[in-house]
Amino acid sequence: MLTQETEQPGVGTAAKLVAEKASAIARLELELASMELKGKAAAIGVGLGLAAGAVAFALYAIGFLFATIAAGLAEVMPVWLALLIVGVALLLVAALLGLLAVRSLQRGTPPVPKQAIDEAKLTTQALKSDGGT
Repeated sequence: MLTQETEQPGVGTAAKLVAEKASAIARLELELASMELKGKAAAIGVGLGLAAGAVAFALYAIGFLFATIAAGLAEVMPVWLALLIVGVALLLVAALLGLLAVRSLQRGTPPVPKQAIDEAKLTTQALKSDGGT
């Protein structure tokens, strides 16, 4: 009688073990969700920084383009052409930064921990199943 109880864990022990395992799984899923959200937030931050850079370059480009018009009207010589080249180059840089910003923002949105949600669904299904029997 004593040996049978020590060899086989009771229902209470098994339930406690299952609860501990479920708690550990839940903690890991929360950690996964947190890590995923941090990654998406970083991507959004980079995208916003690149967008701010694109706006700054676009403003400088507009200034150079206005200076180009003024120089072109005043001189009608190679000075305006040089200013025009600089203005167009700034617009190209702004366009490149803008494209990079859009790509980064798309990677970070929507800020939902999709991988963690999928894992939680799989875990719920596994716990609801009868162990494959």
